[in-house]
Amino acid sequence: MNEQMNTPMLPPPSGFSEWLSIWRDALTKPSEQTFSRIALSPNAKITTALLWVFLGSLINFFLASLVQGQLMRQMMQNSNFGVEGLPQSTGGGLLTAICGAPVGAVISVVVFALVTGIVQLIAKMFGGRGTFDQVAYALAAIVAPFYIVSSLLTLLSAIPYVGACFGIIGLLAGLYVLALEVMAVKGVNQFGWGQAIASLLLPLFVFGCCIAVGAFALVQAIGPNMSDIFNALTPVP
Repeated sequence: MNEQMNTPMLPPPSGFSEWLSIWRDALTKPSEQTFSRIALSPNAKITTALLWVFLGSLINFFLASLVQGQLMRQMMQNSNFGVEGLPQSTGGGLLTAICGAPVGAVISVVVFALVTGIVQLIAKMFGGRGTFDQVAYALAAIVAPFYIVSSLLTLLSAIPYVGACFGIIGLLAGLYVLALEVMAVKGVNQFGWGQAIASLLLPLFVFGCCIAVGAFALVQAIGPNMSDIFNALTPVP
């Protein structure tokens, strides 16, 4: 008995090991209780949540830029556009990924904070009990590891012939993450499924509509000049 009482207890995980533990629980042990426990952690702060999103999106943008750059070079080779400059463009593609990934990560952090704030504002209107820090922390525990997994799937999707399979897996993973986010909003705010779905999907719907309208306006603005650009790039036979 005394030996058991004198046995030293292992300290709780801290630092990066704590992050991995929280991310693992969020992805593999989804439940209202799990996300409620994550949100009630003394480390549930907006600064940590934004750091997670930044790191995850940084990795995602970097690897995605490399894959997309390689695919673009292959398309240009097949179309005979700029073939002479392609061998020297490999370093340029890496430089673009290194410089562009931090910018994309910062934009992701800003969008995450904005959408999370709107989600929690709507949740409060439905009687939610959580705070902005708690919801951001719980959602970031889902989003950050998903960004990393998504980047790996992006690399695998570039494999010839089997890449489409990994693209389908990525789509299913995105739907799974969306379900986890609804569960997280419900667990943190302690209300019903209807309120949780509305709190999460209404801002995403509005944000998606804004992006669609902006893209349509951009196409309308530059559309008349696109044919001239393609005609200038088309090699003369």
